[in-house]
Amino acid sequence: MIKSVELCRTVFKSGEYPPPLEREIAFAGRSNVGKSSLLNSLFGRKLAHTSSTPGKTRSINFYTVNGSVYFVDLPGYGYAKASIKEKEKWERLIIDYFDSRKSLSLLAVLMDSRHPFQAVDRQMLEWVIYYSLPYLVVLTKADKLSRSQQSITLKSVKDGLSECGSLPPVFMVSAEKRQGIEELVNTLL
Repeated sequence: MIKSVELCRTVFKSGEYPPPLEREIAFAGRSNVGKSSLLNSLFGRKLAHTSSTPGKTRSINFYTVNGSVYFVDLPGYGYAKASIKEKEKWERLIIDYFDSRKSLSLLAVLMDSRHPFQAVDRQMLEWVIYYSLPYLVVLTKADKLSRSQQSITLKSVKDGLSECGSLPPVFMVSAEKRQGIEELVNTLL
């Protein structure tokens, strides 16, 4: 259960990271996947900035949860209406984060349940494998699918992940309807 949460630090360039805590869980996903909405749902209040314009998270945001865990909101990738130079800057920041944060204990890879395994999702999974990161997959926007569509998507994603050589936990969630949120929090903490 999340009892307390606060924004600890916003990082725009390498070397500005806060000192490590007991655990560090990062959240990565495409620009329009709903990372900030998911974080707000996990937190039980609006703390992460949400916008109707994808790609607003242009920094790495460290949230201190229960005084001992960081939830780290990584910049979105893919869809954002930004210059190539700006997108490359975000990518370098994410790679630097993976290279330098030895305290990273888990990566939550977010995919839109309506459109999983886009090219940028596959790139993130390649990074996960390259960095040997423990990870789980969160399928967002479940409320946009019927229950039968959710089951089909869940099976398809699990099959796709097993073809990649791993089968991490997979969660079907809806930040709006709070579907799967409690189960995800229990797994994260």
